[in-house]
Amino acid sequence: MQDIDVKSLVDLAVSAAREAGALARDRRRAVERMTVAATKSTPTDVVTESDTAAEQLIRERLLAARPGDAVHGEEGGHSDGESGVVWIVDPIDGTVNYLYGIPQYAVSIALQVSGVVEGGVVYNPATEETWTAIRGAGAQLNAEPIAVSGCADLSLALVGTGFGYDASRRARQAAVVADLVPVVRDIRRAGSAALDLCAVASGRLDAYYERGLNPWDRAAGALIAEEAGAFVGGLHGQPPSDSMTLAASPAIADDLRALLERLGADRD
Repeated sequence: MQDIDVKSLVDLAVSAAREAGALARDRRRAVERMTVAATKSTPTDVVTESDTAAEQLIRERLLAARPGDAVHGEEGGHSDGESGVVWIVDPIDGTVNYLYGIPQYAVSIALQVSGVVEGGVVYNPATEETWTAIRGAGAQLNAEPIAVSGCADLSLALVGTGFGYDASRRARQAAVVADLVPVVRDIRRAGSAALDLCAVASGRLDAYYERGLNPWDRAAGALIAEEAGAFVGGLHGQPPSDSMTLAASPAIADDLRALLERLGADRD
């Protein structure tokens, strides 16, 4: 890795994430204050506008401090840089939750250096919780160290997951969940991949898996989970990808991974 102060860049990402999160939160509250009769179509519009505005703010803050960096964002696509640093940005992860006023959405920013994610930030504007991680230095929630649950029995595991937007994929994912439910303690579907990964990191979930995640959905949260002690990977010995991302307390990771493989959870 280049001679880069990752901590200072994570601090920069925290600042940008909190500012963008406040922008998104305030825009959502403004919509809620309007009368339904006058603004029937506004909630859908505000999601698109808030995503775009939040990402633009993040880009401006990051590139003002580091003009040679690249940014890979969900809304604005990829902008090139020459420093070897790439910021992977999801301005609002959990957009449907945001649309419906459910306080489970997040700003996610990952710092990638020479192809490796070295730092991650996930911020929930509704709860004002900030998760951070630096590779090799552990993970934190609001500046306090965190660790996975330590669950050692799959039958006692609380497992999070998510569903895709395509109806046929959702049907397949629901079938996998139906087979999984009798084997674990219970299932949770909260609606934000970044926050689900952070929930594993914080011990609020014992495991989480999902097919179809984009890099901006998983990059920061996966590092945070890994640095909190979770197994993070895919199926069949693969790394986490759009095919499958799995994060779990290490003692149940092999059993859960084997079960998901048998159920064909990485197939549509």
